[in-house]
Amino acid sequence: MIRIDRVTTRAGDGGETSLGDGTRVPKDDPRIEALGAIDEANAAIGLARVYAAGEEDASLGRIQNDLFDLGADLCVPGVEPDRLRVSAIQVARLEAEILTMNEELRPLTSFVLPGGAPGAAAAHMARTITRRAERCVVALSRQQPINAELIKYLNRLSDHLFVMARRMSSEAGDVLWSPGASREG
Repeated sequence: MIRIDRVTTRAGDGGETSLGDGTRVPKDDPRIEALGAIDEANAAIGLARVYAAGEEDASLGRIQNDLFDLGADLCVPGVEPDRLRVSAIQVARLEAEILTMNEELRPLTSFVLPGGAPGAAAAHMARTITRRAERCVVALSRQQPINAELIKYLNRLSDHLFVMARRMSSEAGDVLWSPGASREG
């Protein structure tokens, strides 16, 4: 269980921060970079929730909670199972939601440009930040052992956000890429 009793100030003024096990690391440590990117993805998903309703909002709320689980998993080095760890169940839930949302959408005929509606644009922004978080976690995994489910979850999450963005722009329709259109005066 993670306890949050107080907020300490000035502890990071020297360019270091503490991990969940108390280890002090530089603020530019790859683990801290990954945690920061996950935090940014969570904030972007919070923005997308402003435009979401019903099941979309509920799904994004579960995802935000999952991202805190990812942070708790990542902030304690190692892969010991006695800590809160992201699980295959969380990955499978994302996969099931992707399939359900995709059933309602028309097949793609081109790449999708980010946009279409405010909620879709916010979901696309969250997707790109999630991709960066995934790259940070992959880079960390090359240096230190991590829970492999973290990478799977982030990979599925970016897919989920892409499909949700398409769903959120369904009334306006997807904004599709037109190759070379800007060259045509």
